[in-house]
Amino acid sequence: MRIVITGATGNVGSALLEHLVAGGEHDLVGVVRRPPEPVGPYAGVAWATVDLSRDDPTALAAAFRGADAVVHLAWGFQPSHREEYLRELGVGGTRRVIEAVRTAGVPHLVHMSSVGAYSPKRDDTPVDETWPTDGVPTSMYSRHKSAAERLLDELERDYPAVVVSRMRPGIVGQRRAASALLRYGLPALVPSGLLRHVPVVPLDRRLAIPMVHADDVADAFDRVLTARVPGAFNLAAAPTVTADDIAATLGARLLHVPSAAVRAAVTTSWHARLQPLDPGWIDMAYALPLLDTTRARTELGWTPAKDATTTLAETVAGMQDAAAGRSPVLRPRSVAGALARAFRRGPVSSRRKP
Repeated sequence: MRIVITGATGNVGSALLEHLVAGGEHDLVGVVRRPPEPVGPYAGVAWATVDLSRDDPTALAAAFRGADAVVHLAWGFQPSHREEYLRELGVGGTRRVIEAVRTAGVPHLVHMSSVGAYSPKRDDTPVDETWPTDGVPTSMYSRHKSAAERLLDELERDYPAVVVSRMRPGIVGQRRAASALLRYGLPALVPSGLLRHVPVVPLDRRLAIPMVHADDVADAFDRVLTARVPGAFNLAAAPTVTADDIAATLGARLLHVPSAAVRAAVTTSWHARLQPLDPGWIDMAYALPLLDTTRARTELGWTPAKDATTTLAETVAGMQDAAAGRSPVLRPRSVAGALARAFRRGPVSSRRKP
């Protein structure tokens, strides 16, 4: 099977490549802005250099031509002070991928959606794939994921011959993505090793989030590609990750702080450019529903191999160790490196992408 993967070197992309390469039965093409060195899961993959935030229909359609399926993973998390860029990459990039799928005559599109596309919950009862995908209005990530879902609705309505699969995982973790995740959420001046010495975690004890390992997400993608099943699939592992779990994993004491106060602190520090996490992530963390994964289990035969607390522990340990992968997206994080980039190009939360 010829499979083209956008964002093939990120958190999920690296896991998916490793999973598909291990099968040894596929012709793989990665569409990225910065191709990696041909090592590990990136060896033996053909690479197309395309920036999805810009119109380049010829290059994208050429990369997709002859594909049995396109897996669209590419998304942006920074610079968080430049929503116009993030929307152009996420929503605009999805529109460009859809147009290229149609132009190249690709029969199957697998889109990486997210729990972030869902509307706010009513309670902690897990929801299935019929829950509305209108997003959390105060979160730019959630707004953009919801907008991408509307583009997929249009594709399904206007081009019914294209099979559209939507994967909606919870928070996706793994060790080698630790440095990347830290860059998205931790100030550049904070050494990763400091996470070994956190005495108190100030969170609202009501926090409850779905989580899943990147390898298990990759397995679900593989099953959807093989079966060519349309529709949406929630992906999460048991148990639900709570504020107590996060504190315990860090070896710290949970200090209950109402979510409104947490948001105020994040808002103030974000506006002051002291840290890169925008306050919409706090709104989303407390608003999004838990996930009912019955459809993935019954129709795909999918069962996560790692539970959520194991995934959390692996990811946090990777953060403490500054673990990284072997691609530009998953590169090692260091205070010295972050400061050098900030000096050359400004803070990550507002710098321009090349």
